[in-house]
Amino acid sequence: MPASIQQRVDGVAALHVRSRIATAEFYALIGKEAPVQKIRFQIRAAGKAYHIVEIATGKVKGFRWTWKEAINFAQVLEARADGIKVALSSGKQ
Repeated sequence: MPASIQQRVDGVAALHVRSRIATAEFYALIGKEAPVQKIRFQIRAAGKAYHIVEIATGKVKGFRWTWKEAINFAQVLEARADGIKVALSSGKQ
């Protein structure tokens, strides 16, 4: 990835973190609990594969052949949506 694009990605991630901190501080000021974050991705069986679907749009973001791999991929997508850098690694060596 070019450096200029990486800088933008890092900047957006930093703004995302700052917005979460500001939201938490706001809820602390008014004495209420912050709302629980909803799940963004769902796994659906589709024949012999498992589709990972974004709930908000209904779009398939990927598929895996085993349930365990589908769960792992969905968790990676959730983490990336939260601004956490996660890399997929294969369990085979």
